[in-house]
Amino acid sequence: MNKSMSRKIYLLSSSVCIFLIHIFFVFAKVKPASSMSRTNNLNAVLNKLNVEPGNPAPNKPNVYDSLDLDKLGLSRQAYDYALKGFNYLKAKGKLANDNIISIADFGVASSKKRFFILDLKNYKILFNTYVAHGQNSGKEFANNFSNTHESLQSSPGFYVTKETYVGSKGFSLRLAGEEQGINDNALDRGIVMHAADYVNASLAKGRGFIGRSWGCPAVAPELNQAIINKIKNGTCLFLYTPNKKYISNSRILKEAA
Repeated sequence: MNKSMSRKIYLLSSSVCIFLIHIFFVFAKVKPASSMSRTNNLNAVLNKLNVEPGNPAPNKPNVYDSLDLDKLGLSRQAYDYALKGFNYLKAKGKLANDNIISIADFGVASSKKRFFILDLKNYKILFNTYVAHGQNSGKEFANNFSNTHESLQSSPGFYVTKETYVGSKGFSLRLAGEEQGINDNALDRGIVMHAADYVNASLAKGRGFIGRSWGCPAVAPELNQAIINKIKNGTCLFLYTPNKKYISNSRILKEAA
């Protein structure tokens, strides 16, 4: 057999082998992935991308981790609950400004800077400062809550900020409670954001807690106007508490879960 004939036989054999391999892969049955496998794969991808919980944009990083909010004292649970409620209110069309969220972590002592105002769009901490709770809610910590008039207690949960006005406490911001039976009497009770001299670092350092309000989330006078102007007119405010009664009774947290 000459070299030419050998080469032709070799090429023919190779072609047949390649064809058979191709046919095998074309007709091979691929076992479909289960829904659980697909879910696990998706979660793995989202975790790798560090995606914000409930965020419709899959390429957005997690604000909590990006801004190191844990190091500043904001609990992960407070943030996660806040974001759930934020997304709930946004979906209901309640928020005129969905770039900003405000979180007061009442699971932290009032001597700490437990009030956070975050720009979710631009990944910025706009304010991290002190905030007061109600006189009858507790001294160092806010442990007791009420939705009733003249209770002098804070009402936890989700609020939507309203318009500003100038009243007996100066420049103030009205707050509409969005949780029935929990904080929906806020407007009637006069629960607003306002300035208070008893909200200051000296008191926090000297006696371990700042002064208390009649239920309002009061802030320091030097920051009052700047804070109110930043969050007024339709942003989400969340007064968080790890209180089990609140968490179990919050309709927003249940429906947003």
